[in-house]
Order: sequence, then structure tokens, then C-alpha cells
Amino acid sequence: MGMTIIEKILARASGAKEIRAGDLAVVNVDTAVILDTNFYWTVRRDIKRLHDPEKVVIIYDHMVPAPDQTAAEAHKYGREFAKRFGIRRFHDIGARQGISHAVVADNAYALPGSVLVCSDSHTCAAGAFNAAARGIGAPDMVYVLTTGQTWFQVGETIRYDLVGELQPGISAKDIFLHLAGIYGDHANQNIEFGGPALAGLSLNARRTLATMGAELSAEFVTFEADARLTEYVSARNPAAFEAQAPDADAVYGARHSIDLSRIEPLVALPDTVVKNSVALDAVAGQSIHQAFIGSCANGTLDDLAEAARVVAGQQVAPGVRFIVTPGSQAIYNDALRAGYVQTLMDAGAIVTTATCGACFGGHMGVLAPGEICITASTRNFKGRMGDPTSRIFMASPATVAASAVAGTIVAAGRQHEGSAT
Repeated sequence: MGMTIIEKILARASGAKEIRAGDLAVVNVDTAVILDTNFYWTVRRDIKRLHDPEKVVIIYDHMVPAPDQTAAEAHKYGREFAKRFGIRRFHDIGARQGISHAVVADNAYALPGSVLVCSDSHTCAAGAFNAAARGIGAPDMVYVLTTGQTWFQVGETIRYDLVGELQPGISAKDIFLHLAGIYGDHANQNIEFGGPALAGLSLNARRTLATMGAELSAEFVTFEADARLTEYVSARNPAAFEAQAPDADAVYGARHSIDLSRIEPLVALPDTVVKNSVALDAVAGQSIHQAFIGSCANGTLDDLAEAARVVAGQQVAPGVRFIVTPGSQAIYNDALRAGYVQTLMDAGAIVTTATCGACFGGHMGVLAPGEICITASTRNFKGRMGDPTSRIFMASPATVAASAVAGTIVAAGRQHEGSAT
């Protein structure tokens, strides 16, 4: 019996001939990503040595720029840490900064066939690059930094074969909401994507799907490698890599086919994404106070381009705050050059620095009691973006942008029906 992608990657990293569901895999870690939040005095440890500074990446992304003195002190400590250990890949505030998973993508730090860990739950985002990427806790990160190793209990893999072609205006977020609504929770399982429609999905779309695997409680999310992926990685990272493909006789816990041509605009109702998707028309007309596009899931250049296309020549509705957060400063620059930022700002949006900010309710878009937000980010949990009495609907960037103009939840193309213009 053959192995799945994730089993083959973990087998390589552990030196085992084969890895199966149920095994305990002790693996060598290729890349460890640590964040500004790792340097807060409440969680940091006095590390005396690093196993290999060349395998470490530091990225400031959650509380950026520092909104308070505690964050500022953590940032200072992290700068001293990077200098002390000679960590070359340090993404401090500035041109190279951004949300960690976006920076990993921008620089192709997650090489196909490799193992990457980070202390953030959405680390599975790097699985779009045919990597085994997973979030780990603070004690496990200390162990990785000092020994170069970690361990995983290997779960079964659920395979999704993508077929067909998305209709105009439908995006990867709609694919995810369809998958979450139909198949639900994937706790202790891995997700593997492939199929003939993969070639038609941009790497940004794949990143959205991989990132959102965290909301299904998946352990790992991996994608098959193709020419588009390998060309992207080779252009950004000179390191050698060996992409992994599933064996023809790989054993899956289940295998499903998703016809992309049948996906429609969907919205997740507040408080959870699992088994909570509804057709957009079911919530059309719901008034909103805030519309947000950003996060590691939907702060890509594709997302900003779609938002700009939807709002071009229109105005954000009175009483609505439309906040757009690029995933990285590099994406922000690309959006500036393409004119997307100007279009968004002309419509009345505010475009922020690259940060996790509003997505996790940290800063730059926190919700007040009773407010309603429609978001193209990672989570819609109660209290996720601010006060627990606020309500968060989740949708695609196109739907969020259209709703910002209309002042109510609405499908893209219909925003003028309820807008101030």
C-alpha cells in the first residue's frame, strides 16, 4: 500500500522507510518560524543556543506596528534575540514585513517536500506549497529551536479531487465554505488537494484553501505540486527541494470530488464555519457596520484586485467602515503599483499596514458591542474580532467589497441596489 503526500514528507523528514496513519513521527524540521508574540515576557524562554540559526525565520506580524508598550518591549527583545544568534531571515517592521504566512509565501520559505513549523494555528497555509506545515505550542517551539526536531501523531488523510472550473465572481473562499458546509470537521485528519482543476487555481487561491484548513481542525493540508508551483518556488528560493506526490495506491480515510463549476457564493453565519454555510441570498439585506478584507487567508494580491474591481467608481455606504489589510508589505507595494489601493481608497476604504490586526481582534478594526461585520478573513468565532456580542459573517472578498458599498450583505454585482450612489 502506498503513501499520501503528507505521509511521504514525514517519512523523508524522519528517516523512516514509510509512515502510516496512527504512527508517531519524530521529524527533522527544515524551517521554524517565530513571531513577535513569541517574545512577549509572559511566554518567552531564556534560550542559550539554537540548533541551526539558518533554519529559523523571525516575522513580526500580530501587533505591528507596536500598539502599546508591552508589544514594543517584545519587539525590542526579539531584535536583540535575532542579533545574538545571527538570524539572517528577520522580517522586522519595514519593507520585508507582513503576516507570517504571507511572508513565507512571498519568499518561498516552505519548500516542496519540507517540514515547516510556526507558533500560529494557520501555519497549514504553507501546505499550498506541497509542504508539511503545522502550528505548534510554545514548549514545542523551544524544543525545535534547540534540537531541530519535533514529533507528530499521524492522522488519516482525506483527499479532495478538484474538477470543473469556477464561475466568474466565485473564489477559493467560496470553495472552502462549500467544503466546510458539506464535509465539516476534520479533527485529527489531514487534507490533501489535487485533481485536474488544480492547474486552474492560482497559488493565492491554493493558499486560501490551505490556510482555512485550520478552521476544520485539520492537522496538515497539502497540495499536489505542479509546474506553476515549482516555477514560483524556484524563482524565489535557490535551495534544492524534492516535491512529493501521492502514490497511486495511497490509502485515504475518504476521497471526495468537488465540482468547482457548481460552487455558488456562500456565507458562513456567525460563531463557527463548520456546517454553517448558507447561500448568500439567505442573508442578503443584513445590515453591517464593518467590512474587512485581509488576514493570511484573504490578504493576497488576487483578493485586493477583486475588491478593487467590485468597488471601482462607487462609494462605501454611510456608517460602514471598510478596512483592507494586505497580507504583506510586498503585496501592498504590488497593489499600489497596480492601482488597486487608489481605487479602494477612492471608494472610501482604509488600507492598513500588513498585520494580523483586525482578524484576531488585536487592533486596527476591533468590533464594539452589538456591531455586525462581514469578513474575508480566517475566523468568525464569537468575540474573535472584539466584543462577544458582535456578530461576524464570513464571505469571499467580492461579497465583502460589495456589501461595504451596499451597507448590507449583498452579492457582487448587486451592490449598487442598496448603495448611497
